[in-house]
Amino acid sequence: MRLLTLYLRSRRVPAALLGTAGVMALMWVLSRALSESPAADVQLVMLTVLLLVVALTATLGGPDDALDSTAAFSWAPRRAVHLLAAVLVVAALMLATQLTGARFGPAGLVIRDAAGLLGLTALGAATAGVARSWFLPLGWTLGATLFPQGESLAGRVLTWQAQEPSSTAAAVTAGVFAVSGLIAYAMSGPANGAPAEATQQ
Repeated sequence: MRLLTLYLRSRRVPAALLGTAGVMALMWVLSRALSESPAADVQLVMLTVLLLVVALTATLGGPDDALDSTAAFSWAPRRAVHLLAAVLVVAALMLATQLTGARFGPAGLVIRDAAGLLGLTALGAATAGVARSWFLPLGWTLGATLFPQGESLAGRVLTWQAQEPSSTAAAVTAGVFAVSGLIAYAMSGPANGAPAEATQQ
């Protein structure tokens, strides 16, 4: 239990969870204020998933990324569980709104988008570092939000977040990102950056 507590603190998990709860509360209030329908529109759901993922991004690395590669135990299972837990946090916060007056869903869309975006974020963390890991998810989400849904296969892939939960192309795209990100991050961890002490000088 002590090791788990130290791990969660080193990854700034308590602060990240508070941040995600705050983001969810804000988006819920906006949905209630701006929409006459109890169901949030797809664009708002997509943006909410993105913001929750960004709030959890900081937990993908510790104060010194090099420490992950020098530990005496295997990090891969811990990193995999960390990512899966992040998907559950995003899904749980959003799907809990199904019991309220502003509903963020449907469940298939929320889980698909959360898994895909966290996979993209994990890929970014493994290749570019935690500080820049949210750039690609942000750009992809903004593109999918601003541009109309494509009817071609390529269009459905590029706008996978906005597609119906029943879309096979969107599910496969999100699945590829989720699995690729999970494997890359679990096996290699975040790309090494400067230790926290160095960045503060």
